[in-house]
Amino acid sequence: MDDLDTFREPQRRFAHVEVPAPDPRPWPRDDRPIEACIAGAGRELGLEEFLAVTSSTSCVVVVDGVLVHEWYADGVTADDRLLGNSATKSALSLLTGIAVGRGELPDLDAPVRDVVPELAVGGYAKVTVRQVLTMTTGVGWVEDYHDPDSAASAMIGRWREGRGGIRELLADIPAGDAPGTRYAYCSPDSMVLDWVRERVTGTTYPEALAELWRTVGAERPAVVGLDAPVDTGGVAMAAAALAVTARDWARIGWLQVDGSWDGRPVVARSWVDASSRPGLPFLRPGRLPSTITTHAGFGYHWWPTTDDGSCVMADGMRGQFVYVDRPRRTVVVKTSAWPYDDAWWDRQCRDLCYLGLPAIAEAAARA
Repeated sequence: MDDLDTFREPQRRFAHVEVPAPDPRPWPRDDRPIEACIAGAGRELGLEEFLAVTSSTSCVVVVDGVLVHEWYADGVTADDRLLGNSATKSALSLLTGIAVGRGELPDLDAPVRDVVPELAVGGYAKVTVRQVLTMTTGVGWVEDYHDPDSAASAMIGRWREGRGGIRELLADIPAGDAPGTRYAYCSPDSMVLDWVRERVTGTTYPEALAELWRTVGAERPAVVGLDAPVDTGGVAMAAAALAVTARDWARIGWLQVDGSWDGRPVVARSWVDASSRPGLPFLRPGRLPSTITTHAGFGYHWWPTTDDGSCVMADGMRGQFVYVDRPRRTVVVKTSAWPYDDAWWDRQCRDLCYLGLPAIAEAAARA
């Protein structure tokens, strides 16, 4: 499989920036067998078969701060930075939470236009920061990458072509339903969120991630895709273009347990709790449009699988997952490269992962 098939740092082919890892601190290790039984798709699968059926490229499990299981597909290694696609959004949530905890973004119910005046026109003119966080903006956007002529495909195309101008496009997205009245998956909401976060903090996504990478002792530099070369003002594709190792994806998941690292607070526990919970009845697990998933709801750019926010998922296209079982203090990272042209197979693989990763976490925690 080539780099695009396995999502190994595909940003290297496009505009990007590397975020250094100046103080790498590997996870403590205690390798152990995991005897997981995954019931789904009308049968039961063991861990090995589940990973094969869902075209996995890596699987890393951390329990109580210790790496207990690690597996890679042929051609993929522990050093490869693996593109998270929309799991990038959950990392953005953590960076936003740090800004909130520092008082740099004190009012989540403020209109985004108060921070980014460029958004005073268009569909985001009456949208609040909280509505961007929960993707309840109501803007007129359809997230469709199957259609090569869709607005979503055009946005991704700008990144791949390095043409820039992503933020300028955001003000052109029209209004739709009243803000706060419906959920619709919308990557431009994430780009708006990062624009707001950048304005209040004065730090870009790569700069904010660099501080986090130092704090958590990331093992390898991260790769962040930009919409244009950095020397021409390219901005981070904060909705989809972060690539890090599977072990470092586990660090992002570990922060979502309680917001601390080595016993020191990094993200406020109150933010972690709020971002892990569905804030409105129609955001609860099983209440989102069934075309998205029947297994999860939506918090602050995390996908709760329980009403109380005890278990959450970061979820990226074609099978990039970081599952966090907060009470068990267990994180399961699974990266994948399943085909995307068959919408039904994509849906079945995704459903299997929402069933399988909790089973893996439970089995690992009791092993």
